[in-house]
Amino acid sequence: MRIAFYAPLKSPDHDVPSGDRQMARLLIRALTMAGHEVGVASQLRSYMGDGAAERWAAIKDEAEREIKRLSGEWPHGAMPDLWFCYHPYYKAPDLLGPVLALRHGLMQVTAEASYSFRRNQGIWRETQELVALSVDGADTNICITRRDRDGLAAAFPQAKLSNLAPFIDTQVYAGIHAADNDQRLVVVAMMRKGDKLDSYTMLAAALREISDLPWTLSVIGDGPMHGDVRALFAHLAPRRIEWLGALAPEDVPGAFRGGGIYAWPGCGEAYGLAYMEAQAAGLPVVAQMTAGVPEVVSHGVAGLLTAPGDVQAYAAALRHLLVHSADRQRMAAAARRRAFELHSLPAAAQSLKHLLQGLTK
Repeated sequence: MRIAFYAPLKSPDHDVPSGDRQMARLLIRALTMAGHEVGVASQLRSYMGDGAAERWAAIKDEAEREIKRLSGEWPHGAMPDLWFCYHPYYKAPDLLGPVLALRHGLMQVTAEASYSFRRNQGIWRETQELVALSVDGADTNICITRRDRDGLAAAFPQAKLSNLAPFIDTQVYAGIHAADNDQRLVVVAMMRKGDKLDSYTMLAAALREISDLPWTLSVIGDGPMHGDVRALFAHLAPRRIEWLGALAPEDVPGAFRGGGIYAWPGCGEAYGLAYMEAQAAGLPVVAQMTAGVPEVVSHGVAGLLTAPGDVQAYAAALRHLLVHSADRQRMAAAARRRAFELHSLPAAAQSLKHLLQGLTK
């Protein structure tokens, strides 16, 4: 099929790297690998951080122009068969797909759509209605986490839902295997307000609890809260922390080499691509049992998951893997195996191929 791909939160062509941009690019690769012709339909970003009325009005005006542009272009070029929208939610709804699908008779698919009843207030009520329009009108809604599926099922009992396991390009890790260094902790995360800063705060507090052990920490990442993050770890000896800064995506696999444990609490993580990347490199994970993290980290098999917000429990889990090398090595092997078997690009392509074959105009 010809697929018009659209990501209202952040285009796969956006200049700023993020998990959303990476996942959008991975979906395009998986869809292409499944035999489809995929093109990015629009660069329109509908994201609103604060719900300002002026910003929302401008987005709607731009959306009208995009609908007019695409409606004018498609009849003279390659008319798509399907509109594929990645990650529509209340702060970044799809203003294009439902209108274009109705006008041109296209099938619709959403991936990682989410809906929350508690957001139905103020301007978000209108954006939530647009999310509802996308979900209700979709030929299927691909759910990447159980939490999102449960949320959609509760809000839209008649909606068509399907599952896709989170995935990464594991092939780039085929030649990478973390060394047997169980004292080196590794983390890859942007430094920004919100969940990321909360996770850095929790990690710094947990490391204080295990300062009697000879661990080191390699931090890969940067961002506007760089100074605040550095301050969180100021109580630790400088020799313990290695600040590697932001790395190009192609350099991240190599940074896992020589690591022993991936240590990231994961406050509010949808599922965390870095968890899968670390496991593909052979690092067991220590995280919290929260949000979508259990979708990609099997507790007791490929890592340890602790109760949300419990710093003492998180520190104890880190201590366990730092002290018990046999457990760490067993989980490291299982983590790598599970990443390649369950969360690979070929596995996702195969799932998408079967999923989309079941759709008919």
